[in-house]
Amino acid sequence: MATKNFVEELEWRGMIHTIMPGAKEQLEKEMTTAYLGIDPTADSLHIGHLVGVMILKHFQMCGHRPIALVGGATGMIGDPSGKSQERNLLDEATLRHNQEAIKAQLAKLIDFESDAENKALLVNNYDWMKEFSFLDFARDIGKCITVNYMMAKDSVKKRFSGEGEGMSFTEFTYQLLQGYDFLHLYQTLNCKVQLGGADQWGNITTGTELIRRKLGSENEAFAITCPLITKADGTKFGKTESGNVWLSPAYTSPYKFYQFWLNVSDEDAKRYIKIFTLLDRETIESLIARHEEAPHLRELQKTLAKEVTTMIHSAEEYEKAVEASQILFGGATSEALHKLDEQTLLQVFEGVPQFNINREQLGCTFVDLCAELTKVFPSKGECRKMVQGGGVSLNKEKVADAMRTVTEEDLIAGKYMIAQRGKKNYYLIIVE
Repeated sequence: MATKNFVEELEWRGMIHTIMPGAKEQLEKEMTTAYLGIDPTADSLHIGHLVGVMILKHFQMCGHRPIALVGGATGMIGDPSGKSQERNLLDEATLRHNQEAIKAQLAKLIDFESDAENKALLVNNYDWMKEFSFLDFARDIGKCITVNYMMAKDSVKKRFSGEGEGMSFTEFTYQLLQGYDFLHLYQTLNCKVQLGGADQWGNITTGTELIRRKLGSENEAFAITCPLITKADGTKFGKTESGNVWLSPAYTSPYKFYQFWLNVSDEDAKRYIKIFTLLDRETIESLIARHEEAPHLRELQKTLAKEVTTMIHSAEEYEKAVEASQILFGGATSEALHKLDEQTLLQVFEGVPQFNINREQLGCTFVDLCAELTKVFPSKGECRKMVQGGGVSLNKEKVADAMRTVTEEDLIAGKYMIAQRGKKNYYLIIVE
């Protein structure tokens, strides 16, 4: 067994909401297998999933065996917990594609490949549910749990008391299906613990109850849940104006991902650094103490953004994101600007005034570009005056001569130029 105690490690990090009696003793007794369910509705995880993934990571680091369960079957139905509307259902081809993409992301954090006794497993409940007939399920599983027991769950109560449009039979059976997953993994892989968010407590305890009723009361299974992560102002964690913050660079660029963590509030940074990084307690406590003394340096946010971006993307992508951030707020060079890919360039300059010119218009003078073809300056005179004073840049290089020619060589990514007036006024010029 590893030296770290899983429950104690999660407790100081603020990652335990409820723990079933006996769970801690079970984990201290022997290497234990636990699973956590992941909803495969997309071909990427988002940072809302990251709490669960970090729990699996800690579980493995503490010497136990983690199972990531992709809910192919349950994903076809939709979990009513915390939802007031029914979800769209997925077909098998989409589920399989999503499963492979999710495994690739998990493999960056969790060991699936080594020879270690506690190497992780990825399973899909569709594999054991697809052959289960409705009659068999009703007879073997349905008779073990009463409707009264199912109705007492909060997720069911809320929907019956008028939240949303009621609840279909399909959704009502969800907790039985999730309960059966636990029973199946208990029987086939000796999985004794289910991990999940606080909103999953009802579904998880249906599983522990099903194991007890189906196999006898001497068969013990346990539940451990983590708190649902919110922001200090009570709003939902992981959502921005443009939607979820995804782990896949195809949906959220490493620059935007980095910016998300860099911009969290002081209060949130103190909690998130414990949850989303693997830094030890001593390091985190000294970081928080230094932050208290000089919050304006934002050391906590910078460390959080560095750790999470490096862990999910790479050290190289983290460096690129820092360079991109310095373009607006620091003394970044022309070379750094030219290294930006198109997606990151557009994200860095999102919200700055934009102008479009035709490619045929290249070859004009800088003053014509800024005062005639665009509205960077209201007049040629003002442009010339500011150039003489050394306050104008094109692509982060000072413009010494207002009559210099603007050519194809000035373009970034073949179609963009960045004009800058003074320190803070940026303009994106797009060449069509």
